Amino acid sequence: MNSQSVKGADTVGRDSRGYDAGKKTNGRTRHIVTDTLGLLLVVMVTAASIQDRDGGRLVLNRAKMTMPSIVLVWADGGYAGKLLAFARHHLRVAVQILKRTDK
Repeated sequence: MNSQSVKGADTVGRDSRGYDAGKKTNGRTRHIVTDTLGLLLVVMVTAASIQDRDGGRLVLNRAKMTMPSIVLVWADGGYAGKLLAFARHHLRVAVQILKRTDK
């Protein structure tokens, strides 16, 4: 599971855009869930102002409905926090946060 904030074009309505202060981007965020081969399972687009962990709840709910057999999800550090407990208790999915390694 990961996310990417992208700038919104001028033609994109203000009601579907938001400002991501961490990335200094005014636009939208794409949240994705893939399988271990990298094939897309779920894509969800939110306003960039939505925190990763809040968008993670939405995308994990949808992923669990789409693929009920999901039991483990790897995610980056932006998804840490209350999302882990939510996924474990409500969705019965273990979310493992992968630490970034700088070489």
